[in-house]
Amino acid sequence: MKLQRYWLAALVLFLILRGTAVADVVDRVVAIVNNDVITLSEVNEAGKPLFQRIAEQVPAAELQAALRQARQSVIQKLIEKKIMQEEAKKKHITVNDDEVNKAIETILDRNHTTMKQLKTQLAAMGITEKQYRKNLRSQILSSKLINYEIRSKIIVPEDKVLDYYDTHYTKHIGEGDYYILQIGCSWNNDTGAADLKAAKEAARKKIEHVRSLAVAGQDFKELARQYSDLPSAADGGDIGTFKKDEMAPYMRKAVTSIKPGEISRICETPDGYQIFKVLSSKEGKIITKAPFKSVKDDIYQTLYQQEMKVRLKQWLTKMQKQAYIKVLNP
Repeated sequence: MKLQRYWLAALVLFLILRGTAVADVVDRVVAIVNNDVITLSEVNEAGKPLFQRIAEQVPAAELQAALRQARQSVIQKLIEKKIMQEEAKKKHITVNDDEVNKAIETILDRNHTTMKQLKTQLAAMGITEKQYRKNLRSQILSSKLINYEIRSKIIVPEDKVLDYYDTHYTKHIGEGDYYILQIGCSWNNDTGAADLKAAKEAARKKIEHVRSLAVAGQDFKELARQYSDLPSAADGGDIGTFKKDEMAPYMRKAVTSIKPGEISRICETPDGYQIFKVLSSKEGKIITKAPFKSVKDDIYQTLYQQEMKVRLKQWLTKMQKQAYIKVLNP
């Protein structure tokens, strides 16, 4: 069955890459962009890794539709690429060999790999070094054009940064609410009595160690991400706000007996041990999840990238409206 599916996938992929007709030997135009064209061979070359991945992963009954949709997506990307190349040419923006070589060196250094290893990875994806360099040159050209047309014109006002901080990094706590962080170390209740006793001892030692680190001043959220067995670990132990009567008895006893910023005693729960940190007590106040200075640059980058994405889409839409584009039967 698997062998039959493999050959079917290979056959369908072959037909798609050949334009769905075995007799279609001569390369042909699949799209026109102003005074340039996109050929079937360009689509096959640009989409080969994607087409191969789809042929290997998509069920046979859905394969033709998936490949057809993927091919249309590749054609749209090539249309955008042609438009950007034309605009770059108009503005005399070019990319030389040194820039491509430096980009490859940066990629190798960033990924801690060698040129030999990169070539091996490319070969596994069916891409030659010549194709890779050509694609990289195109990416650098697009990046230069985007810098000229969009990036250099984006300004993120300080008030937007502050608004984002107020929305995402502060929380208004109402009177009577407790804003709580937790760390929990659990044991396995499915083991035998002897094993359960050992598991409890291990969990107890672990939570004692974590509490000592928290009391010594280490960041509670980072400790939660590193040591906690609870689902809240992913959020740095942040479980939000609770009113006193909403808490489990063990939590209420631990939380209401400490002041904001303090670490609670170790509490035993039905399946583990927990400690808590209170960020606000029953007095209403505003809680900051991180100092503004420590996240200001991150917020700026987030807002910058959001604006960049919007403007790039608008720019591409504008360029495509101004261009002559005709997609033939792909």
